[in-house]
Amino acid sequence: MEKVFSRKKAIIWGFIGLIILFIFPLFLPRFYVYLISIILLTGLLATSLNIVLGYGGIFQFHHAVFYGAGAYATALMIIKSGLTPWLGFLVGPLVSVLLSLIMGIICIRLSKLYFGMFQISLGSLVWIIVYRWYSFTGGDDGIHGVPLPDIISSPTSAYYFTLVITLISIFIMYKIIKSPFGSALQGIRDNPVRSEMIGINVKRHQLLALIIAGFFAGIAGSLFVVVDNTVFPDMLFWTLSLEILIMCLLGGWFSFLGPMLGAAIIILLRTFVSTFTSYWTLVLGILMMFVIFFLPNGVLGYIEEKLSKKS
Repeated sequence: MEKVFSRKKAIIWGFIGLIILFIFPLFLPRFYVYLISIILLTGLLATSLNIVLGYGGIFQFHHAVFYGAGAYATALMIIKSGLTPWLGFLVGPLVSVLLSLIMGIICIRLSKLYFGMFQISLGSLVWIIVYRWYSFTGGDDGIHGVPLPDIISSPTSAYYFTLVITLISIFIMYKIIKSPFGSALQGIRDNPVRSEMIGINVKRHQLLALIIAGFFAGIAGSLFVVVDNTVFPDMLFWTLSLEILIMCLLGGWFSFLGPMLGAAIIILLRTFVSTFTSYWTLVLGILMMFVIFFLPNGVLGYIEEKLSKKS
């Protein structure tokens, strides 16, 4: 009975949160509408990483490369193909899937830290290609002023588009985690040897998880094009991957909504800190140490632990 009550309470609070998200643009200035859009798509990106990190136990240290690949593929498809811009929003995630498949096949034989380090090396190769290929990607200048369909060209319409796609993507990822595949993935995380012994193909499940995470990272990259109308090489750089990783750890990497909370905290904190100093990376490092020592399960994990003790 208590579980039913708590579930109803969660649904009510979730419904209230959705109403607030949908009415935000009616009252907030343009900058805050943009900021919330960035929080939404970054939360989607962090949640996609957590599929392989928190639930799969895979050390994916260069997740940003799939985010940037999706964004660049979308922007280049819109600018250079001459086809309908909507096709770019399909091509972006598919390019990320292809890249995650290739990198996954190459790295999947390695384990733990070696997987992450080799992935950083491959991701850095992708970054340097984008950074230096001026005739195609714009090099270090990036691509600015990406033309969008009129229906999503305004800040408000871009926000609603981002909100709807993010909610749909989060719902699908939640269903994946709660599926038998998600249960098998968590079993692999906890004990890969035992999972192999009971007939689970560990490498195949891990590769599929990498592809799923890459797909939703590509969606987040496409949404960034909608919100910001630009792409730039730093979207594929390893420092952004570190920031996404910290979002998962800060929010709670064993909680489904933890990365979304971590993304909101990091982006709001970065926006605030940047008005006073340019040493954001220093603040990020201090925050990382704080999480490791005092919040090993993240903010959401800490809250859930306190609530369970009270009950």
